[in-house]
Amino acid sequence: MKNAPLIISIIAVVIAVAGGVWTVVRVPGSEKISSADASDSTSVAKATSGIVYVDLDRIVQEYDMASDLGAVVETKVKNIQDEVNRRGKQLENEMMDFQNKINKGLITRSVAEVQGQDLQEKQAKFNEYANQKNNEVIEEQTVMMNQIADAIQTFMDKYNQEKKYTMILTNQSGVPVITADPSLDITDDVIARLNEEYIKEKNKNNK
Repeated sequence: MKNAPLIISIIAVVIAVAGGVWTVVRVPGSEKISSADASDSTSVAKATSGIVYVDLDRIVQEYDMASDLGAVVETKVKNIQDEVNRRGKQLENEMMDFQNKINKGLITRSVAEVQGQDLQEKQAKFNEYANQKNNEVIEEQTVMMNQIADAIQTFMDKYNQEKKYTMILTNQSGVPVITADPSLDITDDVIARLNEEYIKEKNKNNK
């Protein structure tokens, strides 16, 4: 997707503001790690402190749902922009033709006044249309971001019912986690399980 990096950046910011930190009360004894957890092939964090973190940028970039929704929204936005540009170009040509006729003295003053007024009304209607379509683009992007943020939040709540971490931080561009033991980064596991769940749900809905 040509606009994917921008869309992803916006999504990540919104999710970071909306989600921020996922927390859950520690269950007594949850700081102990079983041998099964320690040998997990996905190298899930040992997290003896009960605090882990995820790389939010990576989650959004590698989450299949974000890619799918981003592609759909990008197509809608492109169609909207193309139509706005088409109408804008059409109005621009009418104005240039009108000005050309005036410069060449091809129409009378009274006709020019009527056509000029008509073009002003068309300009006002176009501006209103363009603003409306711009609001539609913003709404499409906002709904997409909310859907992705909600899906991630819902997954993380369920994920931590199993993992029972005290706190899961959302790290983005080194904030708030400047440096940490790599074993505390559970991003790979979260992405893998997010996509696994999404694919299962997608296949079920396509049946």
